[in-house]
Amino acid sequence: MEKLIKKADVLVEALPYIRTFAGKTIVIKYGGKAMNQDELKDGFAEDVVLMKYVGLNPVIVHGGGPQIDQMLARLGMKPTFKRGVRVTDQATMDVVEMVLGGKINKEIVTLLNQHGGKAVGITGKDAQFIVCKPFSAKAWSQGLSHETHGQVDEEYGFVGEVDRIEPQLITKLQQENLIPVIAPIGVDRKGKPHNINADLVAGAVAGALKAEKLLMLTDVRGIRGANNRHMPTVSRKDVERMVKKGTISEGMLPKVRACLTGIEAGVQKAHIIDGRIEHAVLLEIFTDKGIGTEIVA
Repeated sequence: MEKLIKKADVLVEALPYIRTFAGKTIVIKYGGKAMNQDELKDGFAEDVVLMKYVGLNPVIVHGGGPQIDQMLARLGMKPTFKRGVRVTDQATMDVVEMVLGGKINKEIVTLLNQHGGKAVGITGKDAQFIVCKPFSAKAWSQGLSHETHGQVDEEYGFVGEVDRIEPQLITKLQQENLIPVIAPIGVDRKGKPHNINADLVAGAVAGALKAEKLLMLTDVRGIRGANNRHMPTVSRKDVERMVKKGTISEGMLPKVRACLTGIEAGVQKAHIIDGRIEHAVLLEIFTDKGIGTEIVA
C-alpha cells in the first residue's frame, strides 16, 4: 500500500506543472549518451510521448556528432576539427546530411512512434525554415551574439549560424498534434545546405516558437560555479559574467549561448540537465526540485 501511495504522491506533485504547462511548447535538445544507450533512449521516448499525452507540445532538436564520425570512418574519410567545430567540405556535408537528416532523424521518429507518439522528422531544408549565414569563429569563441557577413569561410566550409527561423512549418505540425523532430541542417539564401551546431538551432527554434522551456540534454549535471559546485538556478546576467570570466568555457559555451538566445527571444526558462539520468526530462519539468541548472531571465 505504501508503494501505491508514493506513486500517487508523485502524480499529485506533477499535477500543478501539468496544469501550468498544458498547451505550452517545450523545446528539447537531444544529444549525448541519452542518444546512444538503449535504456536511456527508451526512457527519453517515454518522457516525450507522456508530455504530449498530458497536453504539452514537445519539439525535439537532435545532434549526432559521434555517428557522423563513425560514418566518415567507414567511408575512409578523416574528420577535421578547428576550435571544436567540424570542418565541413562538400564531401563531409553530404555525409552530415545522410547521417543527421536520414539515419538519426528517422531512428528518433521511429522510436517515438513505437512508444505511442506521432512524430515527423524534418531538416531546415523543409520549407526552408532554418535560414543560415556564414559561421563566425570569433563569435563561437566568445559565445556571445554577433553579426557575420560574407561568403563561405574557406577554413570551415559549409558550417552555418542560424540567421532566422521561419516557424510556420513547426506550428502547423503542432496543430496537427504531431511531434516535430528537427535535424540541425540549415540553408543559406541560395538554398545551399549547411551544418549547424544543434545547441544553437535548439535555442533559435525555442526563441522563434516563444517556448515555455528549453531543455538541453548533456552528459553533465549542469552549470558549475567558480568553486566547482553545481548551481541549481542562475540568472542570465550571472551566465554572461561567467562566460566573460572563463568559468563557462569549451563545450558548455554553445549550450549556454543557446539558452541565452532563447531567453532573449522570450523563452521563460532554459534548463541544462544530465541526460544520463533515466527520465531526466520528466524529473526536470514535473518535480519541485528538478535535477539540473535552470537559467532565468
